[in-house]
Amino acid sequence: MAEEGEVRGGATATGAGLSRRRRRRWIRGGACGTAVLLGATATVGGVLYAKLDGNITADEAAAAELARYDKERPTSLVKDAQNILVIGSDSRSGDGNRKYGKDTGTERSDTTILLHLSAGRDSATAVSIPRDLMVDVPSCLKADGTRTEPMFAMFNYAFEMGGSACTIRTVEGLTGVRVDHHMVVDFSGFKEMVDAVDGVEICLAAPIRDKAAKLRLPAGRVTLDGEQALGYVRARKSLGNGSDTDRMDRQQRFLAALVNKVRSNDVLLNPVKLYPVLDAATSSLTTDPDLASLRGLYQLVRGVRNIPTERVQFLTVPRESYVYNANRDQLVEPEAERLFEQLRTDRPIVVSGAAGDTAGKNSSASGTESLNSPSGDTPSPTPTFRGNTAAEDTCG
Repeated sequence: MAEEGEVRGGATATGAGLSRRRRRRWIRGGACGTAVLLGATATVGGVLYAKLDGNITADEAAAAELARYDKERPTSLVKDAQNILVIGSDSRSGDGNRKYGKDTGTERSDTTILLHLSAGRDSATAVSIPRDLMVDVPSCLKADGTRTEPMFAMFNYAFEMGGSACTIRTVEGLTGVRVDHHMVVDFSGFKEMVDAVDGVEICLAAPIRDKAAKLRLPAGRVTLDGEQALGYVRARKSLGNGSDTDRMDRQQRFLAALVNKVRSNDVLLNPVKLYPVLDAATSSLTTDPDLASLRGLYQLVRGVRNIPTERVQFLTVPRESYVYNANRDQLVEPEAERLFEQLRTDRPIVVSGAAGDTAGKNSSASGTESLNSPSGDTPSPTPTFRGNTAAEDTCG
């Protein structure tokens, strides 16, 4: 047998022997080139992973404060069910947030959502908590190291005075639901997330002309960029009936549309589009230490990516005007406690935009026909709450 590199069969310099040698050199060179390319890709991938991983800020202070009160916190009743508190901060600090107002050194929870993921990861329920809801706020640690006195106050007082740990303890005291994880997102992060997916389509029943929110939009289907989306979800007095209920309804409809956009193949299967989304999402996050990494976030979301959009639900806690101040809110009972019990025990929650409003125009209570049997004697095992799902088309 001829040795490797020897011309076989009397082939000439212009014949098959040289062609084979050239092919072997090309294959070897190609293999080396491929190895170099793969190595470079892995290096770039590693760099990008490290960047994304380093984007997330770990909320170590909140973890320490929550550990201090761990014995007082609710116990998780259902294994593998998860409750994540998502807090939208109205902080004006940082280059991206200063344009929205003077930085006073404080921040409030502009939006707070308790996200419940079922143990079987077959449903996700996002419950909005009104910032004006009157609640019991415990004694909390302030940024200057002093502690507040327990008081009955508006819900967003908790975040303003004691940050995420105080908000978590307030939510747990209100609902009896153990908060497993939390995320804090600011104005700039929200905008960047929307821009990273090339905007989000919503449907408007009427044109919007809002100077305060800097919105000028036509009726019908409209794709909002980040700045427009922020104005749309934050506007309160000039859109709809001016109530916080209407604002939260808009937030929920927008989040449903955002879920659909992010889950679309155009984003998830396109690395060019997916990386900016991940970069924007991670850059905007402050989370508990367990979530403060790509691995932590991946472990959280990997089981929910296949939840049908009709099982991704949005609703607001049943509420009505506070009896002593029409500009504040209070829970509607027993509907609110029934909702919290469903969350604690991981039982099915059903939402419907058609459910009746039992507590006046400024409420978010459940429909009475869903909460009770026709005779009014026995509670329904699966109450229906006013809300919407990610599958609903608001233009339909």
